[in-house]
Amino acid sequence: MDLLNELALTNIDPAMLAQVRALFEQQRAKLAENDFKIKALTFELAYYKRVRFGKASEALVGEQRMLFDETVDMDLAAIDEELHSQAPTKQARKRAGRQPLPPELPRIEHRHEPESCQCGQCGAGLVKIGEDVSEQLDVEPARFFVHRHIRPQYACRPCETVTAAPIPSAVIDGGLAAVGLLAWIAVCKYLDHLPLYRIEQIAARQGVPLARSTLGEWIGRIGVALQPLADRLAELLRERSCLHADETPVRQLDPGSGKTKHAYLWAYRSNALDDGPSVVVFDYRTSRAGAHARAFLQDWRGHLMVDDYAGYKAMFATGPTELACLAHIRRKFFDVHAASGSPVAEEALRRIAQLYAIEQQTKGMTSSQRLALREQHAIPALAEMHTWLLTTQRSVAAGSGTAKAIEHALKRWPALQRYASSGSLPIDNNPVENAIRPIAIGKKNWLFAGSERAGRRAAAIQSLFATAKLNGLDPARWLADTLEKLPTCPNSRIDSLLPFANSTQA
Repeated sequence: MDLLNELALTNIDPAMLAQVRALFEQQRAKLAENDFKIKALTFELAYYKRVRFGKASEALVGEQRMLFDETVDMDLAAIDEELHSQAPTKQARKRAGRQPLPPELPRIEHRHEPESCQCGQCGAGLVKIGEDVSEQLDVEPARFFVHRHIRPQYACRPCETVTAAPIPSAVIDGGLAAVGLLAWIAVCKYLDHLPLYRIEQIAARQGVPLARSTLGEWIGRIGVALQPLADRLAELLRERSCLHADETPVRQLDPGSGKTKHAYLWAYRSNALDDGPSVVVFDYRTSRAGAHARAFLQDWRGHLMVDDYAGYKAMFATGPTELACLAHIRRKFFDVHAASGSPVAEEALRRIAQLYAIEQQTKGMTSSQRLALREQHAIPALAEMHTWLLTTQRSVAAGSGTAKAIEHALKRWPALQRYASSGSLPIDNNPVENAIRPIAIGKKNWLFAGSERAGRRAAAIQSLFATAKLNGLDPARWLADTLEKLPTCPNSRIDSLLPFANSTQA
């Protein structure tokens, strides 16, 4: 305003002075508006960061937490972009350290030379002293192309015979789809959980007509071809001395009623502390009856890590040895503490955290080293916790959430503490829960299995894919390679096709 007052005292034209005043007021209003937006966005950004990294996010679990984090991360980026655009002076953003891009990816170089190789000040020739290199990750959507097979035919005139190269064996004889396309379709359906109609739409956008009925036919034939591999995977899994087991419900179409009915996908996983490749096998069944687990395990006699589901109980009387999951015990106390802030539940969580801290120290140890550490630290900690649970049980209200959590822990105690007396038994059932989680989330896309046969086929293919991922293989590349070799592979060498990183028997 001082500048305007000085202008008013000069001989400046009043009309021009009025225009200057109007422009000044307009700029001041715009600055005020921008200042308000910046303050509002700064406040919103602080709020979202507090929500994203604060206790509110910890109250969510599983898929809720995953979707929550994704949404908040997108909102944070959008607010930061808006805030940057409102800033009066554009400053370079502070970027977090980037992870290096995988060296095996192909590189396409783009060289950006100055417009002139002469100095703009004196005209002297420029000398290269170095170069700045930055990398961006790009992607090319599924690219369809055609393999054209040409088989020249040669005739012998004296013998009146014709000779040509034999047609290579294929999973689908005379089929239109090459192994790469079959692998892509299977990955889309069973790893990315895309229904066939969405795969049909993806292909149509690139001008490739792939009818859903054709896709369904290919998947059906792939399932039959891969079933022996899945069966062999189950045989090798039952040779292990310790397994994890869990199950998740799925819906199965019931054509007679026009509705869906309950079915279950049972999951079995090898012990991560074992030597040899990791193995996951899914078994599709029409119910949650414990007889299905007994049918899968057959006469197997080892240590089985499970939750407290009653369906497993009948096996433990005459068969496997039960292991209880510490994570399930913790979950009971966590729910009580989250609901009421119970100091008893808090103390239980602290003691459980101590056991996990001991287990964390065993990473990379041999079985004998792990056993020595568990005997020195875990067994005494478990004994102290057991005594504390018995003592505390007498002082809490019967029927309360805390009492039920304590009762559950004590009921499972013999099976819970069993791991500490060995150097090769797991502490919880998290490995198999992690293996089954992608399917539990993905079923929101495909909603239901069309039939029991479809469920068994999905279980077989997902077993192979999950095992490939656990062993550091690219499922699509493994499947394409396997589908190419499978037609000519004798049964005696079927283990060479299993999804293990070193292609050796488990």
